[in-house]
Amino acid sequence: MTNKKIIFQIHKILGLATGLVVFIVAITGCCWAFREEIEHLYDDYKTVTPQDMPILTPTEAKMLAQEVFPENTVHGTVFKKAGNAVEVIFYDAEPEFYQSVFLNPYSGKVIQVDNHLTGFFAFILKGHMRLWLPKNIGEQVVGVSILLFIAIIISGFILWIPKKRKNIKQRMRFDWKKTTRWKRKNFDLHTVVGFYICSLALILAFTGSMMSYNWLKYVVYKSTGGDKEVQFIIPDNVNSSQDSLGLLPIDNLIVKLLKENPEAEAFELHYPQASHESIYVEVSNSKGLYYDADFRFFDQHTLEELTTPSIYGTYKNTSVADKIQRMNYDIHIGAIGGIAGKIIAFLISLLTATLPITGILLWYGRTYKKRPNS
Repeated sequence: MTNKKIIFQIHKILGLATGLVVFIVAITGCCWAFREEIEHLYDDYKTVTPQDMPILTPTEAKMLAQEVFPENTVHGTVFKKAGNAVEVIFYDAEPEFYQSVFLNPYSGKVIQVDNHLTGFFAFILKGHMRLWLPKNIGEQVVGVSILLFIAIIISGFILWIPKKRKNIKQRMRFDWKKTTRWKRKNFDLHTVVGFYICSLALILAFTGSMMSYNWLKYVVYKSTGGDKEVQFIIPDNVNSSQDSLGLLPIDNLIVKLLKENPEAEAFELHYPQASHESIYVEVSNSKGLYYDADFRFFDQHTLEELTTPSIYGTYKNTSVADKIQRMNYDIHIGAIGGIAGKIIAFLISLLTATLPITGILLWYGRTYKKRPNS
């Protein structure tokens, strides 16, 4: 067998083995692209009328929300600019529990409770990440399939390259006539569409694989010159005794940060889970983006700011390698390019979903050729 025939066999076998998974992941990726924009159409409950009075402290917000879910763990509390509700997030891994309690920041009244594990987008995310299978099984199936899809993209591009240069233009367009049969049209849909989307589909697949596999994230980070820890690390306190600051130290923190960062979109404060652990706050600096957030850590007794050996620190102190890692999710969903980037991600995902279909039709047409009547 020639090299191209071997590559063709690899492309065909991998495509048949992963076709259904790639189709589901691509279609659900389309649906996820504009999640934030769609949810903003019906999230009026997240806004309140601004008042000239103090807002809830982190301790008060936590206590009020725990009256709703006294048996569950508070993951963190989100404070936004004036006119926005305070969101207290609950999360437990086993059994899985992920809900938010929205409070009026002035009165403490419960406005709404959201269950993040139910609804349309929760259904879409479960399909995208694990095919609606049990987590341990589904995530492995998706992870392996997308790694194989990267090999499919590369092998497909090699197969697309014609032997003669003069045939390149023909491979790049649909040259259909009234007499063109459906098999030829299907072949063109597979090869021409595949050619035009292969580079961006490769980016989406690779960024998805980086989220699935820590080893891949580590390899990419070190190969781009990174010298920090790739995992998220919360530093320990440096002081063992609490200074008197009037309120609890954590309750002074949000007031302090709001004054220091009046342009920030949100402050997600996470309560220490142990006596030695510091407080960490994720400061969102841009609406709809995650990579440029500042992860800041404070001694829970004195509010002294601490540093972390992780890539997840303040954005101004990130290297190029750090930025590449932190941009991964924003690249994956297209948010890195604003609304235009999301449109591109949507279209690439949609067109990617057609490739398993046209590929299977190609295989079927070649394997089960119509035999002439005897």
